[in-house]
Amino acid sequence: MSRLADVDLSLHLGKKEAKQHLAAAQRRLVQLRLLLGGQVGSGDLGPPLCVLFEGWDASGKGGAIKRLVSELDPRHVRVAQFAAPTADEKRHHFLWRFWPALPGWGGMAVLDRTWYGRVLVERVEGFASEGAWQRAYEEIVDLETTLAAEGMVLVKFWMHVSPEEQLRRFESRRDDPLRAWKLTDEDWRNRAKREAYEAAVEEMLQRTDIPAAPWHVVAADDKRWARLDVVRTVCDAIEAALRTRGIDPGGA
Repeated sequence: MSRLADVDLSLHLGKKEAKQHLAAAQRRLVQLRLLLGGQVGSGDLGPPLCVLFEGWDASGKGGAIKRLVSELDPRHVRVAQFAAPTADEKRHHFLWRFWPALPGWGGMAVLDRTWYGRVLVERVEGFASEGAWQRAYEEIVDLETTLAAEGMVLVKFWMHVSPEEQLRRFESRRDDPLRAWKLTDEDWRNRAKREAYEAAVEEMLQRTDIPAAPWHVVAADDKRWARLDVVRTVCDAIEAALRTRGIDPGGA
């Protein structure tokens, strides 16, 4: 069963409506973040919060992350971006390089690209052997299960756009001198392999969607809708985690 095919990419928000709802969601996130960090409420540190972003090239990950953290005190959140592993990082287990970015109690981290690269780009491009990326599903589930058992709140996003919208964004970047740097030859090559990547994404969603760390597939053809959905989803996850621990999020 295809999860990507079930996503309603026609979802849309008008500019005025989106601005109003996004501002409200961002304000709520600030309150919840202060509660997690012990700056308000009882003063006790809340559980660590880690937000993971994956998605198609030009799917709006950067814009969504910007709206997620823009109203937060920069001392209260860390954004870490991961590209291809370096030569030194390749000497270690593929999960090793992500550990320093993970938040502790009272902390928040946002990961732009994640350990899921092992079962996506490394799988499709042949950078990892079949045995390695097949084994990675269980290793990732074990990691996330362990982190959640220790109290971490994991929120995982796949930003989903149609091939038509992706092409429009590629061409828009190509034609804008101030954004052309965002578009690379690799982006075009990845687009040509969309079918292989879709198969990898579907298997990833199926095999790593666990109660401790479920996937949220975001309809991202409309950027305003996607950004609001991301902020609201993170707020909902924080509130649910706090309630589980007997903390009233309304007290933020």
